[in-house]
Amino acid sequence: MINEQNVQSLHINAFVNWNLFQATFKFSVPPCLLCGEYMEYCSNCGEKLTKGALFCPKCGTKTVQGVATNAAAPSDEMREALTKMSQEMEKAFNIAAKEIQAAFQTARSNIQKTLYKEPVVCPNCGEKNPNSSLYCFKCGKKLQGEQAEQSK
Repeated sequence: MINEQNVQSLHINAFVNWNLFQATFKFSVPPCLLCGEYMEYCSNCGEKLTKGALFCPKCGTKTVQGVATNAAAPSDEMREALTKMSQEMEKAFNIAAKEIQAAFQTARSNIQKTLYKEPVVCPNCGEKNPNSSLYCFKCGKKLQGEQAEQSK
């Protein structure tokens, strides 16, 4: 006697046997052994698919029709968005790295200019005085260096 449970069991058995047949002959949709209608099942989990389904409602795998129509999966869209975002972030980090490197170079040269200024030579005694000196520390005469001129 054929009832709904037996038909469903036959459909599942037909699906399992069809997978073996499909692996050999590369068919995508198995026909029902009882009624001759074509059935679609998920190639990943075996869930029966509704007509026209692009994705399995149970596991989310693309169906044969989904692959044929090149339907974009949410994970595909997310992957593309993340890839584009990572490329944009890499560009931004490269620009920031160049700007930081230039800023450090400028700061380094400014520090070197302030730390390593030429000493001021006293015109009276010839003694070398620190650049910030206004008067010679040996003879006491007023110096004519940059610092002395700036203080006027």
